[in-house]
Amino acid sequence: MQKILILGATSAIAQATARLYAVEGAAFCLVGRGAERLEIVAQDLIARGAAEAFCLEADLGDCEGHQELIQQGDTQLGGLDLALIAHGTLGDQTAGQADFAIALNELQTNFLSPVSLLTHLANLLEPRGRGALVAISSVAGDRGRQSNYIYGAAKGGLSIFLQGLRNRLAPAGVRVLTVKPGFVDTPMTAAFAKGPLWVGPEVIAACIHHGLAKGREVVYAPWFWRYIMLIIRAIPERLFKRLKL
Repeated sequence: MQKILILGATSAIAQATARLYAVEGAAFCLVGRGAERLEIVAQDLIARGAAEAFCLEADLGDCEGHQELIQQGDTQLGGLDLALIAHGTLGDQTAGQADFAIALNELQTNFLSPVSLLTHLANLLEPRGRGALVAISSVAGDRGRQSNYIYGAAKGGLSIFLQGLRNRLAPAGVRVLTVKPGFVDTPMTAAFAKGPLWVGPEVIAACIHHGLAKGREVVYAPWFWRYIMLIIRAIPERLFKRLKL
């Protein structure tokens, strides 16, 4: 039985991923905002076959409480096999350009908070010599674009942090998986016009589940984003800065 801690458990991607492990009989500790929403997610997982589903209500933006939160989750599960960091925001780029306080909040949620959680989790699992850490980054972090460079900077920083953390934890036998979704149709992107590259959260969840099973280190979700971003990264800067992306 896998023991799984999910941080940002009410997000669409987190719920879809948890359902895949619920049918395998996993036990969960679900962390996020909104006690009622967390309980609904927990009951859904139990109905699908989860062994247990505990809930911890918390503001994941509060880094000072992260160490105690991780310890609580570990204690409730009686150990930890897998932690998924799935919380985040997609802020208003224009507003962030005009007001640094808004940009700072975006960086806090999408970079500093995950880094804090990952640091505590790494320090917990490294001495044990086992376990896996999964964090949801984004293809937006592969290259800065005028339309979302604040969000992209946060996700790009997270991807680099995960790369270094993977290098640190590999000798201890702790795995680190970076997940880079493209366009995902979730409540967070409800206002966006959708096109053929958009997928549902279930597709991302399947990529996470498959990536862990196959021992992957970086997963583009879906797979074709690896090649899209390869092309985008290859565009010379003198041309790229003229594009309206």
